[in-house]
Order: sequence, then structure tokens, then C-alpha cells
Amino acid sequence: MYYFFRSLLFLLNPERAHYASVGAIKLLLRIPLLKWIIKAPSDAPKLSRKVFGLNFPNPIGLAAGFDKDATCFEEMGQLGFGFVEIGTVTPMPQDGNPTPRLFRLKKDQALINRMGFNNQGVNAAVARLKNRRPDSQLIIGGNIGKNKWTPNEEANQDYINSFKALFPFVDYFAVNVSSPNTVNLRALQEKEPLLRLLNELKSINASYPSPKPILLKIAPDLSNEQLDDIVDIALELPLDGIIATNTTISRQGLKTEESEVQSIGAGGLSGAPVANRSTEVIRYLNKKLEGKIPIIGVGGIHSKEDALEKLDAGASLIQLYTGFIYEGPSLIKSIKKAIIERG
Repeated sequence: MYYFFRSLLFLLNPERAHYASVGAIKLLLRIPLLKWIIKAPSDAPKLSRKVFGLNFPNPIGLAAGFDKDATCFEEMGQLGFGFVEIGTVTPMPQDGNPTPRLFRLKKDQALINRMGFNNQGVNAAVARLKNRRPDSQLIIGGNIGKNKWTPNEEANQDYINSFKALFPFVDYFAVNVSSPNTVNLRALQEKEPLLRLLNELKSINASYPSPKPILLKIAPDLSNEQLDDIVDIALELPLDGIIATNTTISRQGLKTEESEVQSIGAGGLSGAPVANRSTEVIRYLNKKLEGKIPIIGVGGIHSKEDALEKLDAGASLIQLYTGFIYEGPSLIKSIKKAIIERG
């Protein structure tokens, strides 16, 4: 059934299709019979995970970028996700980059996006998160970034402002310095500025009676030397976790015609083409960290085999985005079944 709806959605431009699909899910889940058909069953105990002190009903999450403004996290939980990462959220609302800014590469089961942290601002997200169901087991992460007009020298304050505003309403934080779609953002991944930023956030976090886990989301395009810097920082602070990886700026090995890819232009590539590199980064980090710091594996998970590969490489949890768009909710069910069967 999903593939029929996907064929209709793929007639729309990708950004319109996203909003249409979210609207359709919300509508369908309001109809009792359809809700009974669509809603995922309760998770088996074998799927639960305790990671960085949080109890996850299952290890499958929705990656940041899908629910930018915390508008559909409850519905995503009903489809079977164990956790949803909202955002990337910035302190002030911003439109992001000019449209079109989201593109499908169907031959590669991939997307290219240059959204540019389009969001309604942290206060809008907070207003919705205040209505979070108190009995829900769904874990919510808050992915935070800087406004595009904020110079890197002042970026820390943007992260701090969003951190403080979201603190009462999310279960963990993801610090996003790895998107390729905000000018100069990735420079914050360099060791010294990154250490300053994370130290400031950790200091503020420690001032609360019950600190929240702080995770760092990194790019797949880092060299081994840069990954070693991430390892040093993670162990020195220490970090609570790492999310590996964000989208890539690489265009190597694509099946889509080069002329089409070039006509699309800049942006981060996600989906199947990033799967191998993402797994390589997870495996490298896990070895260097000696398993001391949990990793959320994300990038190119389109099947149960892809999910198990990430877990085998050292990921404690996984996240879906592009694979969820191409494969639908059945992908979540398939991965859960594979995890249970493997034991």
C-alpha cells in the first residue's frame, strides 16, 4: 500500500510531498479503524535499550530534519519509532535557503537537500513540546544549530539559547555542527572551536539538577585525523554520545546521470550512497572509543540488513530518514523483527 501512495507523492516536488505525507499521516491516525491498522503494536521487551541513561522502547529513531518544528513527533511514535529527534532548531525563525532545495535521486534511492535550517524558531518548538503526552514512552531529542546570520565567533550563544529553551522539554540534545547547508558551519567541527562550544554547553548542563545527555552529530566527510580529534574531544569532556553521520558533500559512485546531479547543485546527499561511509565512520569511532561512548548510527539504512550492519559496526541505536521516505513504515517493522530474531 505504501508504494502506491509513494508513487503519488513522488509526482509532487519533494518538499511539498513531505508536508502532504505528514498531513496524510495525521489525518489517517485520527480515523479509529485506520489508526488501528496503521499504528504499530507495543514493542517487545527484547527491543528496549538503555543508552546514555535513557530508556528507549526500541532502538530505531527518526533522524533530525523530518520533524523540524516538533509538529508530528507523536504521530511518528505511533508509526513505531522509539525516539524522534526534532530540529534542527535555531534560536530565531529563519526561512532557510531559496527553493527548490530538496531533490530526489530515484536511481540511487537518495536525496540531496540544501534546506538551510529552515524552522520556526525554538519558541515555536517549545510551544508544541509542552503538549507532549505525559504517558508516552517516546524519547525526544533536540537537535540544535545556529542562525545563518550569526557569525561563527558568536555561534556558541545561539546553541546556548536553544539549549536553555528546550531543556525542560527534550530528553537529550544533538549539537549539529555538520550540516553542509549553512555557510561556514562545518568550521565549528574543528577541534578548538568545538571544544569551546561543548564545554560551555556541558557547564550549563551541569547547573541543572538533572543534566541531559549531550551528543555531537558529525559529518561523514571527516578524515581519520579529524575523526581522531572527535575521539579526543569525546573522551576528554566526556561526551554522552555521537551521531554518525550527517549528509555528505561527496557525489562519488552515483547512478544518476552526472548532468542531472550537476544541475541540482550544492547540498547534502543522504540515502543509500552514504551507507558504506557512514558504517566505516561508526566502526572507526567505536574501535577508537573502545565502546566507551554510545554511537547513534544513521546514513543509508534502507533495509533490515543495513540496520544490522550499523549495529554490528558498533552503533547502540540507529536513525532513519531517507530510507523511511523510500520504504515507508514497513521498514521499521522489518528492522524490529530482524533484531528480535537475532536475539
